[in-house]
Amino acid sequence: MKKLALSILVIGACYAPTASAQVKISLGVNIGSQPVWGPTGYDHAEYYYLPDYDVYYDVPRKRYIYWQGRRRVTTTTLPARYRNVDLYKSYKVVINEPNAYQHHDEDVRKYAQYKGRHDQTDIRDSHDEKYWQVKGHPDHNKWKGNKGNKGNDHRH
Repeated sequence: MKKLALSILVIGACYAPTASAQVKISLGVNIGSQPVWGPTGYDHAEYYYLPDYDVYYDVPRKRYIYWQGRRRVTTTTLPARYRNVDLYKSYKVVINEPNAYQHHDEDVRKYAQYKGRHDQTDIRDSHDEKYWQVKGHPDHNKWKGNKGNKGNDHRH
């Protein structure tokens, strides 16, 4: 009985790192959660920082974070002062750190060089099939995981 228990422990230890790594990888991809105005090239994004407007976007929670005076505001929509913001043309810096906005002063300095840049391709304009899963993408109806596809994808 002791040998059996020891064997199970040894076998379990051999497979545990592989299983753990697979879980981390599958949890790490959040392309489908990213908005269509997000930048291409990132399988995972926690936050976007928009240096032109000094605003963060929390990707998993779909909310904006900005400052009103010294107070941090978190909301699902941008306030009136940002009504002319074109998120498709705004440069987005991807920050994959918990509570990225807590390093706000550092981010303002670090990413100032990206102000005024408009050279990113957004998810909406990408022809890469991996972005088809993003709701709002022009080719979303072609995505194989789209249950509403109903045969619209004529590739075989």
